Amino acid sequence: MSTAKTAEIAIFKRRESEARSYCRSIDAVFTSASGSELTDAEGRSYIDFLAGCSSLNYGHNDPDMKAALIDHIAGDGMAHALDLHTDAKGAFMEAFEAHILKPRDMDHRLMFTGPTGANAVEAALKIARKVTGRTNVIAFTNGFHGVTLGALAATGNSYHRGGAGTTLNGVTRMPYDGYMGKSVDTADLLEKMLDDRSSGVDAPAAILLETVQGEGGLTAARPEWVRRVAELARKHGALLIIDDIQAGCGRTGRFFSFEEMGVTPDIVTMAKSISGFGLPMALMLVRPKHDVFGPAEHNGTFRGNTHAFVTAKVAIEKFWADDTFQTGLDKQSLALTAALEELAALIPGAFLKGRGLMQGVDVGSGELAGDICARAFRKGLIVETSGPDDQVVKILAPLTTPPEVMTKGLNILLDAARDVAHQTKFAAE
Repeated sequence: MSTAKTAEIAIFKRRESEARSYCRSIDAVFTSASGSELTDAEGRSYIDFLAGCSSLNYGHNDPDMKAALIDHIAGDGMAHALDLHTDAKGAFMEAFEAHILKPRDMDHRLMFTGPTGANAVEAALKIARKVTGRTNVIAFTNGFHGVTLGALAATGNSYHRGGAGTTLNGVTRMPYDGYMGKSVDTADLLEKMLDDRSSGVDAPAAILLETVQGEGGLTAARPEWVRRVAELARKHGALLIIDDIQAGCGRTGRFFSFEEMGVTPDIVTMAKSISGFGLPMALMLVRPKHDVFGPAEHNGTFRGNTHAFVTAKVAIEKFWADDTFQTGLDKQSLALTAALEELAALIPGAFLKGRGLMQGVDVGSGELAGDICARAFRKGLIVETSGPDDQVVKILAPLTTPPEVMTKGLNILLDAARDVAHQTKFAAE
């Protein structure tokens, strides 16, 4: 590390909390970004396969969103409005209704929560408990729903749960699809536990799940399993909550990750790329019959984000007004799968996980996965890991990444994997 770079990073090590994470392995000082590439203070460019952990599905500084935001700010448009009516919020809601809800025959209302995905999950759990009068929530192994206390109770990761400093209650953990091997349908176990009045599982207010477990290691649930869970929720009077915070906004190939699965969730939580521009914004979609919060019963000073409404409207109209963008995602997904199969072939026992543009390779070891990502960073690619042991090399490239940039990034990743495979083989000999 150069002396100048060391000096630039010194302030972060001296004053930023020990809770910092991504910057520990990605030790650059970034100064600008465009599309799928970042530039650091030394002028070096990096291809971004992290995309703000899927908060930048449309890339960095999309020119149309940027222009709309600049015009809004330059015209003294509202910057903060609590939950007052604004032209920006109204325009976003009109676009969301026209291009997202109506084409999918969804009647959900939009509740703007605090600006994080965890806050949307908190709101979803609270409203489910109010609707049903019950307290228990069914969540799943390896699920990740946030680190505030209510959401953390539904999160499986022991490291994050250990940071709570108190008991985490109100959740019954059940095995996710595939958790007990391909020969076991865990929906059968869930059904048995819910049907048996002596199972010890209290009647649930909600069943909460991700269709692809982002932080849990990219396990993708089968559509038939999701349908079974939805049927069990309905049978037992529980609300079905789908957490689409990371898997939504096109990440799995459709706007919602549950499209074409034959389910209509009672509640959907969204954040990350919903603003389109990386601005803080989260929302809860809720069926009208379950919209039972009183005024400000769940609130926050920054519920809604006027600047995010401006960019989110552009994102919806630019990418989701017709099927052009979605069709392109299918092609990108196939190319990504092919490259990752080549990577998996380099590491004994490695295998693909995920779906759409939310895929990765389980290399069996957090050390191996971390080494691959570290080498990729040194070669000019930003990519990270996920999974209970950080053993999955996880690709979250912007959905707008040009084919030539995607190919270049994947080639860097493959080179890094070859280096690690060669080193591992050499060490074994």
